Amino acid sequence: MDADSPPMERSGNDVNDIPAETETTTIPRSSAHDDGVDYSGIANSDDDVQTKWLDVPWKTYETNDFPTATSSNTDADVDTSTYTYDDPEDFGDFARNSRERCRINAEPEDNYDPKDNPHVFYPICVGEVLNERYRVENKLGHGGSSTVWMAYDLQDETDVALKIMCSGESGESEISIHGEITRNVQDPSHLVTCLATFLLPGNECDHRVLVLPLRGPSMDFYYRDRIPFASRISAAKQLLMAVESLHKAGIVHRGEFDGQELDLWKEGELVNELEVPSNLRTEDFYLADFGLAMKIGDEPQKGFPPDLHCSPERLHNQDPSFACDMWSYMILFAELYTGFHPFPHLGRGALFGLVNSLGPLPSHWKGLCIDAEDSWYDQDRLPDPEFSLASTIETDLPDADPIEREHARSLMTRMFTFCPEERLTATQLLQDPSFKAIMEIHHC
Repeated sequence: MDADSPPMERSGNDVNDIPAETETTTIPRSSAHDDGVDYSGIANSDDDVQTKWLDVPWKTYETNDFPTATSSNTDADVDTSTYTYDDPEDFGDFARNSRERCRINAEPEDNYDPKDNPHVFYPICVGEVLNERYRVENKLGHGGSSTVWMAYDLQDETDVALKIMCSGESGESEISIHGEITRNVQDPSHLVTCLATFLLPGNECDHRVLVLPLRGPSMDFYYRDRIPFASRISAAKQLLMAVESLHKAGIVHRGEFDGQELDLWKEGELVNELEVPSNLRTEDFYLADFGLAMKIGDEPQKGFPPDLHCSPERLHNQDPSFACDMWSYMILFAELYTGFHPFPHLGRGALFGLVNSLGPLPSHWKGLCIDAEDSWYDQDRLPDPEFSLASTIETDLPDADPIEREHARSLMTRMFTFCPEERLTATQLLQDPSFKAIMEIHHC
């Protein structure tokens, strides 16, 4: 879930104009740091592996749902060479050696190792031009199956985000759900949807790239002290509206470094995520990352949200549902509202935090989660009063009006139930008196 930087103009191919017919497009191999530019002091040091591109031929592929992001080879004004820059500080912090790689906020280095990982990441260098069109300018983030980069579209002269998937089928699944969203969601105004897509040839594999509108950093990075309280409450409402729009279309969101050197097939850089100046922040918020999203009733692909945001029934291998989304949304609501996760786990895992605050898990779930302790299903077990929802809200918001705190407690008590059928839907929550009261108190 993303906070917004100033929206960028959606020039070029728009998802609303996606052709229905199958397109066949030739995609060239992207350029690398082979232009003689001196990058010493940025990413190259004695500890870094010096490697070069694998000679991968151009290839042809098909896409059914989205326009392909192609270069305009006849446009003499488009410079598709690797970008040369004078001040490396403008482009973030780079890992100069193995020790620094442990300290920066980067994905595990072994994600790039094909020996131990069947779904390898694609190595990227800042300044690299992909698909002869997108100049990589900084890193926005990373996840379990992708890295996300800020890039400049040399053809349309606008900033975009590039989500570069690991090898495998995950990119194709995400493209498919973006197509569902484009066709079926009536109000996508708070959703980050795909503008175009292309393939990057990798080391004996391909990597799907999604071209997305450039938005701001993830809320999980910014929700505590970096956003004013009123803005956080506004974000909670906007994101709930986004969840509602997905659910009405029948879509469920579902939203160690070992110091070993790798023989990378091309040079890449581990880069800290971009720090966005606060003066660029707006009051618009978006729901993003549809890597696990699915049409209700379809076979779910493997994967879960992070444990601390995952519904308890999913942790017990129950099928995804709208109610799962509502649990995950309510976790985010609690974090935005209080600044903290609502269920302190005391280092013993997400399920322990739930049991400690809410009481025992349903007995019929016993045996369905390998990490759970038998005592967590003991129906005679009592929750710890110190970690009840009421106590947590009072501790985290000592200066809040008691009436407002009671509204928050009422909401969380009804949403954080182990019975999925009892949770409010997104539409019901938007109309709930306690939710509306909190929004009105903060003029949202």
